Amino acid sequence: MAAASIELTIDAGKVLVREGEAGHECFVIMEGTANVSRKGETIATLGVGDVVGELAPLTGGSRTATVTADTPMELLVIGQREFAGLLDEVPGLAVSVLHNLAHRMVELEELAFK
Repeated sequence: MAAASIELTIDAGKVLVREGEAGHECFVIMEGTANVSRKGETIATLGVGDVVGELAPLTGGSRTATVTADTPMELLVIGQREFAGLLDEVPGLAVSVLHNLAHRMVELEELAFK
């Protein structure tokens, strides 16, 4: 995975992805934590091993949430083309992405029926 990515260090408070904006890359958290918010409301906290922003490269659509670093972070940045290849080559990444997608589907279903 390291060969298909770029390492990035960011400070606490930095916005990784912003809800509604286009996105062509995703991030794997190697160190630190991040806050996920949708329409200004916190919906999750992410940490080491979590994948951030994987929907936009998969769908070509816009970001569905804003993700902000809570702490200084070490990240791997993976571009859209590389991400598609990694899903084929790294089963653990594909499983993590499927887990995230399933979790989001449940969240959206709960919101729809409130």
